[in-house]
Amino acid sequence: MTTDSSSTATPGDVASQQVRIFDTTLRDGEQAPGFSMNRQAKLRMAQMLESLGVDVMETGFPAASPDDFAAVSEISRQLTTTTACALARCQPGDIDAAGRALEGARRSRIHVFLSTSPLHREFKLGKSKSEVIDLACSGIERALQYCDEVEFSAEDALRTEPEYLAEVFNAAIAAGASTLNAPDTVGFTTPSEVEALFRYLYREVRHEGRAVFSAHCHDDLGMAVANSLAAVAGGARQIECTINGIGERAGNASLEEVVMALKVRSPLYGLNTRIDTRKLYPASRLLSQLTGQSVPRNKAIVGENAFAHESGIHQHGMLKHRGTYEIMTPQDVGIAETRLVLGKHSGRAALRQRLQVLGQHPDDAAMEDIFIRFKILADRKSEVHDDDLIALALGQDPDAAGPWHLTQLSTHSDLGGRASASIGLRHDDGREVSRQAQGDGPVDAALKAIAEAVEMAPQLTEFQIRAVGAGSDAQGQAHLSVTHEGRSWRASGVSTDVIEAAAQALLNMVNRIQRSGAVPVDAPARRAAP
Repeated sequence: MTTDSSSTATPGDVASQQVRIFDTTLRDGEQAPGFSMNRQAKLRMAQMLESLGVDVMETGFPAASPDDFAAVSEISRQLTTTTACALARCQPGDIDAAGRALEGARRSRIHVFLSTSPLHREFKLGKSKSEVIDLACSGIERALQYCDEVEFSAEDALRTEPEYLAEVFNAAIAAGASTLNAPDTVGFTTPSEVEALFRYLYREVRHEGRAVFSAHCHDDLGMAVANSLAAVAGGARQIECTINGIGERAGNASLEEVVMALKVRSPLYGLNTRIDTRKLYPASRLLSQLTGQSVPRNKAIVGENAFAHESGIHQHGMLKHRGTYEIMTPQDVGIAETRLVLGKHSGRAALRQRLQVLGQHPDDAAMEDIFIRFKILADRKSEVHDDDLIALALGQDPDAAGPWHLTQLSTHSDLGGRASASIGLRHDDGREVSRQAQGDGPVDAALKAIAEAVEMAPQLTEFQIRAVGAGSDAQGQAHLSVTHEGRSWRASGVSTDVIEAAAQALLNMVNRIQRSGAVPVDAPARRAAP
């Protein structure tokens, strides 16, 4: 028998109009290279995920290592509204470990899996069809002794014969499984194929009132989100996904993308989730912080460019009506506001609007001069920041140096993380200032010393270091963002010493703030003398 996409089964025929969100950031996501987290990091992420509103949280693979077992156990005990889930192969040792790790959970699920495709049956398991079914059923029955519910995954389901997959799922339900997962383990399938298979399973598997179908899609061909939504259209009511789409190889379906697709296109799908979408961006940024892996600027929903516009045509439309180029608001996902990024593609309307926000109201003649100089500057810089615009409006050179220059920097740190820094600064008028400070690491100490020396208290909002070039002697480029008296500022510094790069970045920012007039240039003069 082949799958039939002409079936009358539609989401409207499915009893539940809520799609469960099964988050596997801490299992499938964390096991991918570059995303490993220690136990404390996992706990912090788990707290965020529960706050986000995920229905089921796969907290780890207890049989993998003692640390994974301990993490699953600790997280499971702390969850109050989310079902705690642990992964296990259909093997007694795995299932027993998962059961012990979930002992303290308020609501528990064991997720057992077994390969079903011809390729896996022959080369991975060396088992016949009937032997695979027997193993699956015994695994499900064993797991039920330990937990409230069992999910069964047919690994490589999308490359399994549909008739056999239905046979396996019918046996799994009879054994006690209440969730049936048909994963696209290798990201091979297309949306039309996924929808057709789930429609077939919805029709052929005797699931009514006893089991929910689930989709777990990988992104090898870049279709994980589309395939997950196609599965929902075919009758699935659980999507397995991760924050930022992290996971094996190219990753998993991105939680924030599937959730917002269901929300924005709710008239099409007629479905909802429990997710508090206003926490999507904070969850994304926390994961990035914990793993040290940045989110690509062009990442849908949570990337830096998701609600940023540079094109003059787009900016003009946004100034008239935001609906011209935005299908959701940034506040929907926890981002403060849309950004009109000023660069070489921006026009006069966006430039004038931003200058007015910054308190600058040039007349038409002055505006024309500012616009000409803005375009020249934008050709040299990828992005023109607010402090650059203020300098242009005041007739200053945005690339000017000073008035403060770094003359001395030394740091000391111990193994406990505490550090001290000593800095020396020279002002263009000849004054010299030196300060010492302590902090959580040498960069923090150096930044505190500079802030004290110039008598300012900028609030650091973002700090990034990246290598410029290759090798151990490559330069480090520091990027800083701060807020000062209600305004955002950005700057960068470059040095083979990353601490010096960070110090130079902050000093460049201090200089820009003072040159803009936000702080009088001579403000520290009265108290800066050594």
